[in-house]
Amino acid sequence: MSDFRIVRGFEDAWRPPARPRRVRPPGVPGVGGAESRAAVRARLARLVRRVPEVMVKVTGRTRDAGHLRAHLEYISRRGGLDMEDREGQRLEGRRDVRDLAEDWAAMALADPRRRAASPFSVSLVLSMPAGTDAAVLRDAARAFAREVLADRFDYVFVLHTDADHPHVHLAVRALGDRGERLNPKKADLEAWRQAFARALRDRGVEAEATPRRARGVTRKAERGAVRRLGERHAAGEGSMPRVRQDAYREAARAAFLGEAEVRPWEAALLARQARVRGLYLAEAALLRGSAAAADRELAAAVEAFVSAMPPPDSRRLALARELRAAAARARDPSRGKDARDPGRSR
Repeated sequence: MSDFRIVRGFEDAWRPPARPRRVRPPGVPGVGGAESRAAVRARLARLVRRVPEVMVKVTGRTRDAGHLRAHLEYISRRGGLDMEDREGQRLEGRRDVRDLAEDWAAMALADPRRRAASPFSVSLVLSMPAGTDAAVLRDAARAFAREVLADRFDYVFVLHTDADHPHVHLAVRALGDRGERLNPKKADLEAWRQAFARALRDRGVEAEATPRRARGVTRKAERGAVRRLGERHAAGEGSMPRVRQDAYREAARAAFLGEAEVRPWEAALLARQARVRGLYLAEAALLRGSAAAADRELAAAVEAFVSAMPPPDSRRLALARELRAAAARARDPSRGKDARDPGRSR
């Protein structure tokens, strides 16, 4: 039998520090209190097995009646896909889409506290990697929406299977039943990811929701719009996105003008990663001393997981290495495309 113990502060490896908020959107669970020892162990085991990570993402907000209707038409494929509301009713065809858009818009415009920029709806996408059963994903999305929204906010959702991975579009009326406004922050999205992962696990799908830092990832992925503009530029269409131009200018200064010193925010990133990895290794040391073979096996898995983590890095310094390597190849083509940059820290 496991005698699993938890290193003091261990949950800091995957839980962001609490930030006080004056108002949390009603119906939205916060990132909760301490997990049970069994829950921590189970989550650690999923993490080191690298089970698929869920995505819950706010993709936008509609701010007028026309924008709202266009978005509902888009996610329903102009009425070609049935949407489902919080009562479990199906909305079928373009007329139902139009009626819903008109209803939500009328409610928004009738709100006496509404400001000009107040959104009519908040748009979310829930997804999992390719290979996830689409029907199970839709069922989990239904359960997730009921848990975090149904008692306060109206919504509709629709499953899309025409991409390389199934995903659900969830449109939520921004004005709640009691006059609240939905305005999810980072902590809310963290909690929503955990709720969605639980809904999937309840249906037999391996899923987890950990922040990047818990997996040793220190560089944010590019925003979708920037990535698409970059792809167009690479194909010879349009200019490089301005945010990429700025990133390369900063990297060039680090690569060639002596501005490669670690900046304060980069030092904080390195310190945070050192703490995360130290917590994992301390937990592995506790597990190694357990009388349970399963705990000792988990200790070995945790140590392997930490060893396989990518080196802590920032986008600026990574791009600087790429530029130095490109310059070295230009001076000596025999170095080859994949030659290691001698300037990279080990």
